[in-house]
Amino acid sequence: MHVSIVQYADNQWSTHTISKSATDQAAQLVLCFGAKDLLASTTIYDTVRARFPVADIALCSTAGEIYHDRVQDDTLVAVALSFGATRLRTASVNIGDFATSLDAARQLARQLPADDLAYVLVLADGALVNGSELVKGLCIDDRRILITGGLAGDAAKFQSTLVGLNGPPVAGQVTAIGFYGQKLLVGHGSAGGWTMFGLEKEITRATGNVLYEIGHENALDLYKKYLGPDVEHLPGAALYFPLSVTIPGEDKPVVRTILSIDEAQKTMTFAGDVPVGARVRFMKANFDRLTAAAATAAQQTALPGGVEPALALLVSCVGRKLIYGPRIDEEVEAVSETLGHQVPLIGFYANGELSPVDEGGSCQLHNQTMTITAFYELP
Repeated sequence: MHVSIVQYADNQWSTHTISKSATDQAAQLVLCFGAKDLLASTTIYDTVRARFPVADIALCSTAGEIYHDRVQDDTLVAVALSFGATRLRTASVNIGDFATSLDAARQLARQLPADDLAYVLVLADGALVNGSELVKGLCIDDRRILITGGLAGDAAKFQSTLVGLNGPPVAGQVTAIGFYGQKLLVGHGSAGGWTMFGLEKEITRATGNVLYEIGHENALDLYKKYLGPDVEHLPGAALYFPLSVTIPGEDKPVVRTILSIDEAQKTMTFAGDVPVGARVRFMKANFDRLTAAAATAAQQTALPGGVEPALALLVSCVGRKLIYGPRIDEEVEAVSETLGHQVPLIGFYANGELSPVDEGGSCQLHNQTMTITAFYELP
């Protein structure tokens, strides 16, 4: 497996010194993560295609780009991959062609045959797609195929995002990349590090990912009590106070954060479902715990034998980036230190992260986590 990480800024390409001997002409897959305004350019896809003439190219807008151990804005970063024995198959759908995100995801999953499928990477629109329905639809049978990925971002504006596959990126797109063969090994990890506070409450009124009431109190009003003077900055300010949500029938909580609010209807729309009967607690940030969680997520990706991965893909939440502010490099530095400084890192800040909670579990939607996928290919 050969890996090269590059960036495109100020109309110029540059290659990171951490790259491992991948050539542009030999690249089979290129994953591109960039600022939405840059990806909206009518020429950006052609620019990438000119450099990587035969690769499958996936593009995803971000709330920040991870380029090895640094976090950047307003650039495009990419990883070019070529494999020894691993085969690829790509598929995409647009949410606008389906009644629900669930239907779109089921159709997407059907485009990836099960035989010899080892792993699926998913990049999805982060404004129009319901992430909970997305993962339900992708897990259509008992294959227990590992699925990870993320929901596209737009610099914390929460308006619209872009995803593309072998063409200019557009709104509403969901892309899946299937990795086939016996030689590819993939490790995964996801951790948050947020501190819970206050009493546990129950969601008493909600529809899908739209929340109305917590403990028979209007949820938006409750949020405003905690936000104080930051209330004027909703929905972005709500990222500082995500919800820990334990869904009925599940033992471990997931984190949910807000995509949008409706002042007229007094509702909040989340990236994933917040079902009636779920138990919730408010959460707040602690820098040391957030950084420690990033290191924990890296540790979780380790495979037996201590083999160093060829690449680590990082998908972290836009909410974490807002909390860290100018200290944002700290969490990617923690990942780099944990994995070994010679492991190439690439990724983006997202509106949601996709990963199982536990080893062997089904994919779940997360918010406010650092989620890492580590790739190894056997000789």
